[in-house]
This record gives sequence, C-alpha cells and structure tokens, in this order.
Amino acid sequence: MTTNRRFVMGVAAALLFGFSANVATAQAQTKELVIFAAASLKNALDEAAAAWVKETGKPAPKISYAASNSLAKQLEQGAPADLFLSADLDWMDYAASKNLITPETRVSLLANRIVLVAPSDSTAQVALTPGVDLSAALGSGRLAMGNVESVPAGKYGKAALEKLGGWDKVKDKIAQADNVRAALLLVSRGEAPLGIVYATDAAAEPKVKVAAVFPEDSHPPIIYPVAVTKDATNPDAQGFLTYLRGAGPKAAFEKQGFTVLNRPANAS
Repeated sequence: MTTNRRFVMGVAAALLFGFSANVATAQAQTKELVIFAAASLKNALDEAAAAWVKETGKPAPKISYAASNSLAKQLEQGAPADLFLSADLDWMDYAASKNLITPETRVSLLANRIVLVAPSDSTAQVALTPGVDLSAALGSGRLAMGNVESVPAGKYGKAALEKLGGWDKVKDKIAQADNVRAALLLVSRGEAPLGIVYATDAAAEPKVKVAAVFPEDSHPPIIYPVAVTKDATNPDAQGFLTYLRGAGPKAAFEKQGFTVLNRPANAS
C-alpha cells in the first residue's frame, strides 16, 4: 500500500470515527429523561414537568407512574430510569440498600396525609376516633386500599386503623389495589363505598369526597423522597431534580395538597 493511500484511508477512518462519536454524543443528549414516580404524584408532577419543558425548551420527560414498590422492583430488575420519586421512605431505603440510587442526591421533597373517601353522593358519616368501626358504613361493600403489605398508601392505612383499634373489624372486607390511584378509582366508580387514599388523590378526583381525615399521629409520617438513580444516563436528571426543589413546582405541589419539605435526606 502506498504512503498516500495509507494517508487517505487514515483520514477517512478518523473522519468516520469522529462522525460516529458525534452521533453517539447527540443521541445521548437527546435521549429522553425517564422518571419513575409514585402514582399519587401524577397531577402535580405532570404540571411541574410541563412547566420545566416550557421554561427550558428541553424535551418532555417520560414519566412512568405506579406504586412505589413496583417501581423500586423494576429498578432492581434493570429497568432504565434517571429519577425515582417514592411515596414513602421504606422503598427509597430499599433502593438505596440495593445500590440503585445516588445517595448524595436524595432529598425528602414532599409530605402528604391519608383520608377516608366516599363517592361524592354518599351520605356515610364516619369519625376516625379510637375504636372506630367502619363495618356499618361499608355495609356489604369493601374498603378500597392499596395493597397493605407493599403499597405505601395501603401500609399507612393499615397502620392507622391498627392504631385506632379498627383494623380487626374490617380486615376481611378489604379490596386491595395495585396502587393508590386504582383504589381511588374503585370509590369514584361506586364499586367501593369507602376507600383510603392520600388527601392529594381525593383533591384530584371530583367523583369522591373526603368522609374523614386520619389523625397525623395514627401512622408514620408520609414523606416523598426523590433521588437520581445510580445508572442515570440523561444529563438533565440532576437539573430536573434541582428544578423540583425550586419555587416554580412548589405552587403545583401545594395546589394538589402536598406539603413541600425540600430537605436533604439526613436533615432532621
């Protein structure tokens, strides 16, 4: 092979390599931001994401909503996501224990309440006081809740009823759902006379009304942590998390009934 021919081929190879590298870089930069978020965040997070897109000109993030336990397990199984927003501390702790998040990015972002809801035309009256018995209000129906062993809202609801001394009276009349929005749907459709959901879910669904609010001391604090995942590939992951902690999304979260905490995970 002549020197000139080797030179030409070398230049071509270099140009091809550079082109391939630029394509790879462009693809990495345009890859959509993927977010795993608790189902109860949908209304507020959709609004916050839309505002972020409008303000930054970035592509709309792809948000997958489900129960926190399901999302944590998906991460563990290798599902790609850049951010994880959980509806309780336990499932974020689980993700941390499996090395699925970047610990220094973790923030306790929001707080919530759980409430007892009924269809909007219901006449049920319930007082969530010690010794509460929901059997009469349920009649032949069931109490809609997230799965009481894994879904955060279900776990909080069971804990509250146990603290109030009402769990044993209704534990055989529970309709357990895969996530809190599914439990809300059962009540909004009139398929369940009562349900336990977050206050923010009740505010988002006009076909239900709040029958009673659980005392705050009847269950562990309801905290929503967020963190960048360990295998995040989108460079906007940290930027979006920072945006969620800012003034813009605060109004969206508060409008839906969340309390904005915005504190590092190790803060008291």
